[in-house]
Amino acid sequence: MHTQPIQIKSLQLVNPVILAPMAGITNLPYRRVMKSFGASLVFSEMISANGLIRDGKKTRLLLTSHKDEFPLGVQLFGEDPMVLSKAAESIKDETTLLDLNMGCPVKKVVRNGAGSALLQEPLRVAQIVAAVRKVYPGPLTIKIRSGWDEQSLNFLEIGRIAEAEGVDAITLHPRPRSQGFSGSARWEHITALKSELNIPVFGSGDIFNPEDGIAMLRKTGCDAIMIGRGGYGNPWLIRQIIEQLAGKPVTIPTPLEKYQTALQHLQLHHDQFGEKKAILEMRKHLCWYTRSMEGAALFRASLQKTEQLDHIRELVRIFFSQAEAA
Repeated sequence: MHTQPIQIKSLQLVNPVILAPMAGITNLPYRRVMKSFGASLVFSEMISANGLIRDGKKTRLLLTSHKDEFPLGVQLFGEDPMVLSKAAESIKDETTLLDLNMGCPVKKVVRNGAGSALLQEPLRVAQIVAAVRKVYPGPLTIKIRSGWDEQSLNFLEIGRIAEAEGVDAITLHPRPRSQGFSGSARWEHITALKSELNIPVFGSGDIFNPEDGIAMLRKTGCDAIMIGRGGYGNPWLIRQIIEQLAGKPVTIPTPLEKYQTALQHLQLHHDQFGEKKAILEMRKHLCWYTRSMEGAALFRASLQKTEQLDHIRELVRIFFSQAEAA
């Protein structure tokens, strides 16, 4: 399948496979792993605009980056146009691209009027984009859902407003906020949005294998796809989609490659955050790396009881050694 180069203002992407911004997931170690498998653009976790302008040290830590992960997108969330514009201006030299979150369904985010709550206020969307566009000179994008609920699927209206106010591309997760992640993503919404706008449209939602990725590109005509939950413990998904796009055989990871990648991820996390945080946060990732493999349940149980990094490394080594020998 031949794809055209993707141009987002001054930024050209080498392929149409992007790592989605995900709170609690897309920290620096995770981004570096996914970048190593070919993601053309990676995103930070969702970052609070309020936290940034208050100069919160914890918030600014989310901006920590490494030269080998660029181009890097930073995603901001908030509900106040002036706060978002100040935050955007403060980080304009730290990011290749800026994304505004208008799709997060989490209660504590929407309770304050941010995330997908903004879909209920098209005028505020216009004000936010206009305010940020004035101060941020680089590529500017937004990420949205199809609407707040089934009765207000206003993604076309939001898309038109965003384009008119100067957004350079838009990502659509084609579920309303009320649907969460249940049921199926309605890819036909991506098709409709692509037909409506003159800027690049990226698709997100329900890409769990390389066939899904190719199907979304073909069926919707979107310019690029975002890998979210489908990449948990499976960075090979990115490589496999790129291989299929190039007409090459899909490479299936061996237990040895899974072991090496899991170990590399663990080490990157340790180097970045220290042993205690690596133990706490890498448990979920290691469970994802071993998902659907024989003995995974026993591995998970042992992992939850382990409080030392060396013991975790040994558990991982034993698990994948047994898988390699099977």
